[in-house]
Amino acid sequence: MGIPNLLRFMKPFIEPVHIKKYAGQRVGIDAYSWLHKGAYSCSMELCMNPKSAGARRYISYFMHHVNLLRHHRVVPVVVFDGGSMPCKSATDEDRHRKRELSLVLGKEKLEQGNTAAAIDFFRKAVQITPSMAYQLIQILRSENVEFVVAPYEADAQLAYLATLDADQGGVAAVITEDSDLIAYGCTAIIFKMDRFGKGEEFIMDKTLMTVKDGLSFQDFDQNLFTGMCVLAGCDFLPSVSGIGTKRAYSLISKHKSIDLVLSTLKLDKRYSVPDDYTDSFWKTLAVFNHARVYDVKSKSLKHLKPLEEQYLNYLAGDLDILGPELAPSMARAIAEGHLNPVTMETFDKLSRTISPIKFIDTSALNVVNQYGSQENLTQESSVTICSSRESEDDTTAFPVDEIANGERKCSKGGLAIGKFLLPSATKKHSSPAMEHNKVEQKNTPENNPFKKRKLPTDQGQAQDQNELLINLDDEEPVVLCSSLLQGSVESMSNERSSKRKNLPKSFRNKTNKVNERSGIMKIFVRL
Repeated sequence: MGIPNLLRFMKPFIEPVHIKKYAGQRVGIDAYSWLHKGAYSCSMELCMNPKSAGARRYISYFMHHVNLLRHHRVVPVVVFDGGSMPCKSATDEDRHRKRELSLVLGKEKLEQGNTAAAIDFFRKAVQITPSMAYQLIQILRSENVEFVVAPYEADAQLAYLATLDADQGGVAAVITEDSDLIAYGCTAIIFKMDRFGKGEEFIMDKTLMTVKDGLSFQDFDQNLFTGMCVLAGCDFLPSVSGIGTKRAYSLISKHKSIDLVLSTLKLDKRYSVPDDYTDSFWKTLAVFNHARVYDVKSKSLKHLKPLEEQYLNYLAGDLDILGPELAPSMARAIAEGHLNPVTMETFDKLSRTISPIKFIDTSALNVVNQYGSQENLTQESSVTICSSRESEDDTTAFPVDEIANGERKCSKGGLAIGKFLLPSATKKHSSPAMEHNKVEQKNTPENNPFKKRKLPTDQGQAQDQNELLINLDDEEPVVLCSSLLQGSVESMSNERSSKRKNLPKSFRNKTNKVNERSGIMKIFVRL
C-alpha cells in the first residue's frame, strides 16, 4: 500500500505530534486505514463467522478513535474509499489472490490446531468491504459524525478536502497510514496515530523548504515531488527494476525535469525500461494530479485539480483513467452512503441484522443509561422503538428511484428503525412533543473516552440480549419483514396485554403518566 519505503526515506522531515494540536479544527480520516487496523483484532471472526458480534469489533476500534478526536475538540471528517480505479485493477486482483490464499492457509492451520499461525494468515486475508463500511456509516450517522464516500480513491478525496477552507468543508490535516497522500500533495498528514492521540506529522510546505540529513527539496515543486513518488513505484504503476525511493530522488534532484529523467532511463543500459513506461508514467501522474473527486457544494464529480493541456494530450481523451464519470444523482447517493460504490446497487436495508452491538465505544449510548426505558424488562427483548405521537413526511433527500429502478418503496406509516441502523434518506420534521423531549447530541464524551464501555447485560436481561434505544427522528419509514409485523407483533401485543393486567394498578397508572408526558411509544420485540 502506498509508495514503498517512502515514509522511511522521508523520516527526517516527519516529526512527533499529538492530535490536540488540531483542537478546534477539522481533520480528515482515511476510514479504511482505521478499519484495517480494527479488523486485526477480529480477523478470525471476520474470516470464519462474519455475521457474529465478535466480527464487528472493528467498529469499537474505530469509534474509540473518533471519540479520542472529539475529546480533544477535533472535528472528525471520515472519508471512505469508493469504487476501484481502472488503472489499479492489476494491483487489486493481485491483492485479492493473496487474500484468498491466506484464507485457505489460515483455515488449514486452524484445523491443525495452530491458532497463532492461523490468526496471522487471517489478518492477511481480511478484506474491508463496502458492507462493513456501511455498518460503520450507520453509527457515524447516529453520532452526527461527518463523513463522505469518495467516488474512487479516498486519498484523492482527502487531498481535495485539504485544499479547501474550513467554511467550504475543508480539513486542516489528514490521518492515514497510506503514504500515497504525500504523492497526492496533501498539505498536512498524520501517520501512525495511536489510541492516545500520538502520531507522526508530515508538512508538505515545510518539507519543500527544509534541508535535513543531506536531503533537500528546495529545488522541487509539487509536480517534481509527485514525479519522484511515481518513479519509486506505486499502486498504479510498478517501478522500473532497480529504481527505489533513493534512486528516484537522486534522478529528480539531478535533472530537475521529468522528461529528462525518463529519457535518461531509456538510454541507461543498467535499467530495463518497458516500451510503454513513459506513456504509463504520465497517465499515472495525471491520476495523482487530476483524479475525480466528489464536490459537496455542487453534489457532483470534479477533478482534484483543473485538467492541464499536457495531460489531456497524454490521456488522449480517455478521461476514465481518472475515474469514470458518474451522473450527479449517482455520485451523490454514493457520497452519502446510500449506494454501494462497487456494485452500484442500493444497500439492502432489510438484510441487516437488527441486534444490539454490545461493544461499541461511543458516548451516544450513554443516552440509554441516562434517559432510557421507564420499564424494567423481565423478559428477553432486544429492540425498543421510540416514536413521537405525530410525524410528518417530507420529500426525499436524494432521487433513489432514479438510481435503482424497481426498488420496493416503503409503505407510509410502516415501522422505522432509527439512526443506529438506517441511512437518513428522508427529512423529517419533529412534532412539538418530540422537540420538547429531544436529547441534545454531545460532541465530546463527558468521561474518559478511551475506556471501553459496554451496555449492561446483567440487569433484568439475558446475557446475550440488550435493549437498544432507537429514535425515529430524521429517518426513512421502512416496513419490517412480514413475519415480524403480522405474526410476532400481534401475538406479542396480546401477550403483553394479559401480563399487564396482572400488574398492580398503581404501577400501571404510573407508567401511563410517563408515556403521556413524554409522547413516547414503546414496543418490545422478542427476537
